[in-house]
Amino acid sequence: MLISRRFWAAVLATAFLGACGAQKPPSPPPQPVVVAQPLQRQVEDWDDFVGQFESPSSVQVRPRVSGYVTAVGFRDGEDVRQGQLLFQIDPRPYQAIFDQAKAQEAHAAAALADAKVELTRSQALLAARATSQQDVDTRLAALHTAQADVGAAQASERTAALNLGFTRVIAPISGRASDAKSLVGNLVTQDTTILTSIVALNPIRFRFSGQEALFLKYKRQNLIGAGLTPLVQIRLQDEPDYRWNGRLAFVDNAFDASSGVISAYALVDNPSAFLTPGMFGHMRLQGSHPYAGLLVPDQAIVTDQSNETVYVVGADDVVVQHIVQLGPLVDGLRVIRSGITAQDRIIIEGVQHVRPKAHVSVKAGQIAPQTATPDAPASPTSSSATFSVGP
Repeated sequence: MLISRRFWAAVLATAFLGACGAQKPPSPPPQPVVVAQPLQRQVEDWDDFVGQFESPSSVQVRPRVSGYVTAVGFRDGEDVRQGQLLFQIDPRPYQAIFDQAKAQEAHAAAALADAKVELTRSQALLAARATSQQDVDTRLAALHTAQADVGAAQASERTAALNLGFTRVIAPISGRASDAKSLVGNLVTQDTTILTSIVALNPIRFRFSGQEALFLKYKRQNLIGAGLTPLVQIRLQDEPDYRWNGRLAFVDNAFDASSGVISAYALVDNPSAFLTPGMFGHMRLQGSHPYAGLLVPDQAIVTDQSNETVYVVGADDVVVQHIVQLGPLVDGLRVIRSGITAQDRIIIEGVQHVRPKAHVSVKAGQIAPQTATPDAPASPTSSSATFSVGP
């Protein structure tokens, strides 16, 4: 009797467990996500370049006559103006040569006057048949010789005057002077000795080079060419913001055959002369006309093999995968060129926990631009030299 009870208890237990195993496990609850519509803004693309400042005009000042320096008219590193006296070379030898040339010119002028008188007298005697034609011809030749002597004397006087003037070495351009390479008492040699150098600083050039792909983009969008001067903005190595403004002024007429890049420069106002030739900087060049952009956070973008996608929540709270074409960054958000609309609900949080066709629990969020901080200045991603800003 005891065995029979145990048998039936085992049978009932087995039947109960079988009934429990036949039930389906409960469905997991919908995954909570945060969604938001893309941020709509009018944006412009910018291309990032690294370049170097250079002077639009620089000269090495050399003497045009030889002699001893008697005075220096500027301080080392001083801003000088065009025509300012920089060096004085001893003028006394050249003054003496000038005085001598001036006296020779006066002597030649007196000889010319005498030749004119002699010719006039000879012509009068010829009319009275008191002299021969040969004598008149001789007097005429003497007149021509005297005229030539006067011309040569005047040329010598002008040359002497020039050399005397060259003893005053003046600044050929306005700009910032280097240090004086020759001081008072030094002997300098004509066209050889470097006295100092001057660089013009306002405006200043920013020289950079670009790849062929960017050049073609600018050409096709009619951003560069005759009469077009796109805006450029520059920041220095220690600056978080692009605070220096200028305009593209020159694009070379050919690509470098060895590097495949083309050279260009922008002109930047530099009234305080803070920008110095040789400094490096980061420049961004206007790379498109303004257009309406849809912006989403980078964390909302999922890479699926070779495609970039975003997850969109439909009206039935089901996830749909959209393949998108990415644009540059603007204010920390990614521009989406195609693949979504302004009304789509984009998953911006919880992307890693959902899959296409899954039901989700939706919470409304908002996409806001991210402001760059001094410790993390806005910059393009490492995979692209293009980024955007709002106008």
